[in-house]
Amino acid sequence: MPADLAVIGLGHLGLPLARAAVTAGIDTVGYDPDPRPYAELRAGRSPVEGTLTASEIRRMLSGGFRPTTNAAELGRVRTAVICSPTPLGPDRTIDLTALGDAARALAARLRPHTTVLLESAVPPGTTENVLRPLLEEGSGLVAGRDFHLACSPSRLDPGNRTHVLANTPKVIGGLTPACTESAAAFYGRLTDKVVRARGPREAEMTKVLETNFRHVNIALVNEMAVLCHDLGVDLWDVIRCAETKPFGFQPFRPGPGVGGHGVPVDPGFLPYSTRTPGHPLRMVSLAQEINDRMPSYVIQRCATLLNEHGKSVRGARVLLLGVTYKPDSADQEAAPAREIASRLMDMGAQIGYHDPHVLDWRVRERPVPRADSLYEAAAAADLTVLLQQHRTYDLQGLAVKAQLLLDTRGATPAGAAHRL
Repeated sequence: MPADLAVIGLGHLGLPLARAAVTAGIDTVGYDPDPRPYAELRAGRSPVEGTLTASEIRRMLSGGFRPTTNAAELGRVRTAVICSPTPLGPDRTIDLTALGDAARALAARLRPHTTVLLESAVPPGTTENVLRPLLEEGSGLVAGRDFHLACSPSRLDPGNRTHVLANTPKVIGGLTPACTESAAAFYGRLTDKVVRARGPREAEMTKVLETNFRHVNIALVNEMAVLCHDLGVDLWDVIRCAETKPFGFQPFRPGPGVGGHGVPVDPGFLPYSTRTPGHPLRMVSLAQEINDRMPSYVIQRCATLLNEHGKSVRGARVLLLGVTYKPDSADQEAAPAREIASRLMDMGAQIGYHDPHVLDWRVRERPVPRADSLYEAAAAADLTVLLQQHRTYDLQGLAVKAQLLLDTRGATPAGAAHRL
């Protein structure tokens, strides 16, 4: 059965887009070569934690959404949006394997006049130097002449109910002006505002700037956290004062590490041979180095606190609170909790956890005991570490019950806990 739209890749990017399209009345098919998302969706469950609720999935299905593993469905759509995952590889460059597979599957069935859009996070130049050749070689069609091609990087914030696709401006950069307008016509059905970039590279670089802006600023406050602790300065009070400045300052807050799906990208290291020569972004590399060492700093603080109270890490009962990468979400993508738990285990600590959104948590493929009663577990633990400030946590009450509490988020009342 023909559809208006094919969403390729049913992960944290593709599922919310498909939901928005179905809500807007667009006949949508969701393609993923992995049979697991298909099976989960057909059963009325989200295949990605923290993305959509079961009721939202059921409404999508009742609204006509059709998940499939059959690539033949891609040949019957007017618009195809590639939302394939692009994780970091072992060498810290972005892995475009899934994107390439998606492009080849689409290219074999691509029809003239189709609009192809790329939402995956990619280095600048990917739309023109990677996606375009794959589509043209596999279809025999020419981008910009026979079909439209554009990049519109996703700006989704998982779990954010305030800023959703409909009220978040969509940046679009087409291969030609006609490609841009075709993309704008599609996204205009889903969002209140579209922003036209000069081309695909400008759209791709917008995502790079937005992601790197977050990581660099978090790195700055993470360094400030270490410095302020050494100097005996209350960083959280410093931030409270600084954010009253009405210009030239935007508050960021430190934490035990940086999680999330958006990874910092250095366009000096592009994953193809035609990359543009240039200098690497040294500030981005340094920010990543700073953020990567925050879990080690949290471990150091844990050991110091235990030692100050006459206890050793070896044999200590440590309770970790909140193992997701952001509050009030089940999404664990790149959350620092797993690394912190792993290192504490290496030091001989007995690890337990509590998270209202994660009922089963594993480190090194081994299940970590989950606390049924938060207050009882905190009272029994030698050290409780708040890694994520879920809204359901009564931090004032927790501070009273816990023997020793390390707050890595600055969420507890002043003086109630040891802060990062």
